[in-house]
Amino acid sequence: MRLSIAIYVEGGGDSSESKAQLRQGFEALFGPQKQAARSRRLGWKLVMCGSRQKTYRAHINAMEQSADSIVVLLVDAEGSVPSESDMAHATHLRERDNWDLSSTPAERIHLMVQTMESWLIADADALMHYYGQGFNSSALPQRQNLEEEPKQAIDAALTRATQQTQKGEYEKIKHASQLLRKIRPERVAARCPRFARLTQWLDKTIVEAGSL
Repeated sequence: MRLSIAIYVEGGGDSSESKAQLRQGFEALFGPQKQAARSRRLGWKLVMCGSRQKTYRAHINAMEQSADSIVVLLVDAEGSVPSESDMAHATHLRERDNWDLSSTPAERIHLMVQTMESWLIADADALMHYYGQGFNSSALPQRQNLEEEPKQAIDAALTRATQQTQKGEYEKIKHASQLLRKIRPERVAARCPRFARLTQWLDKTIVEAGSL
């Protein structure tokens, strides 16, 4: 049976259409990893699960039923995480959300710190090109490590930066799926260390799984 990489991601809203749109954006952002998996004859599945709790339940169900898959959890941190260790992610989710992830290897638990919109802000040029006239790049956070920026500050910055544009104020379902196709993974990795860690882990895991 073919081994697969299966990533269960928080987000996409409640409708199948909105989930499909956001999944296409994530597929584009993780395009190099998807291509690498396919080239090594590995399966690749990225699932947008909607709400935070639904993502957890989908991940747990997959862990119980998918013995031929490397099942990965990817959710917003919704706050700061003090440590870079694998176990810190599981501890954070246990303490914040009361999730039991004891059946999941710690290295398969990944966080979007503190929110997925940090990834979008990491490539200001792509945002400027997408929103066009009226985009206020000076409203975006300037710190190098965007994962240190609070979620509320990220949301407020995107609102201020986009509210005078023709496309209008940033809307997650409406804009994120398109923006994820435009931002450059190397720009995101440079300002979001846990994104870099996730892609590096996926690259390594794909190579190892492909050699089995």
